[in-house]
Amino acid sequence: MGSRFVKELASAQIGATYNQYADSTLRRRRLADYLSARRDAPLLLVGEAAGYRGARVSGLAFTSERLLTGAGPAEISATIVHRTLAELGIVDDVVLWNLVPTHPHQPGEPQSNRRPTYAEITAAGRFVEELATGRRVIAVGRLAERALGAPYVRHPSHGGATAFRATLSACL
Repeated sequence: MGSRFVKELASAQIGATYNQYADSTLRRRRLADYLSARRDAPLLLVGEAAGYRGARVSGLAFTSERLLTGAGPAEISATIVHRTLAELGIVDDVVLWNLVPTHPHQPGEPQSNRRPTYAEITAAGRFVEELATGRRVIAVGRLAERALGAPYVRHPSHGGATAFRATLSACL
């Protein structure tokens, strides 16, 4: 899957989102390496969209640059997700992804997040579908649940860390 998938993603125009893979060899390489390392992972956790402090910078869903390198911006949801996966002993069994893998932001404000539009979710659907093949899909948040019809786990943001862990653990 790796390089072809990443090449297609890097050339995709998904609505009015910023495609962080289009202009970064580092983010493309990170994503290809990540997907290759988890090619046999049985679970796919799907969130809403790339955040400006997470995947927009790191290239990996629910992952901040600080988690990867120890420097750069941190992102609380990413920290919670990675800690929870480690506590549950499933780090290598999970592929982290988003309905919209590119970054939806407010017009003129790249350091902001907005909910992706229905059209953006639809345009990005082929990427989720490909990653979902052969995997059990779990939706992180209500938007992903509605879009995918997958079992729901609470998004870890805004005080949801405990519920995220509990609902994810119950899904396993």
